[in-house]
Amino acid sequence: MGVIVIACYRPLPGRAEELLELLRGHLPVLRAQDLATEREPIVMRANDGTILEVFEWASEDAARRAHENPVVQQLWQQLEGVCQLIAPGEVAELGRPFARFRPVDLA
Repeated sequence: MGVIVIACYRPLPGRAEELLELLRGHLPVLRAQDLATEREPIVMRANDGTILEVFEWASEDAARRAHENPVVQQLWQQLEGVCQLIAPGEVAELGRPFARFRPVDLA
């Protein structure tokens, strides 16, 4: 059974476009490694520029295996060079009912 996650990426100063470019390849990499499902992600931007990505791991085991997968680790290392991974609780909008975000089209 799949597992839905919310990943939050706060771009480093001047690195927002690089972050979006890396995110364009994020799910294709996970899917190629049989770690994520084909469910369409939802990608959105908070007022402070943080990008939220809602996607589905193939399973809890797949999420664990991602941390041992060299292909995924390489991508995550690149992401760490352009953003800070933050907890959803740090996104101000999520502290309000009916949180609103601007949609991001990665296509």
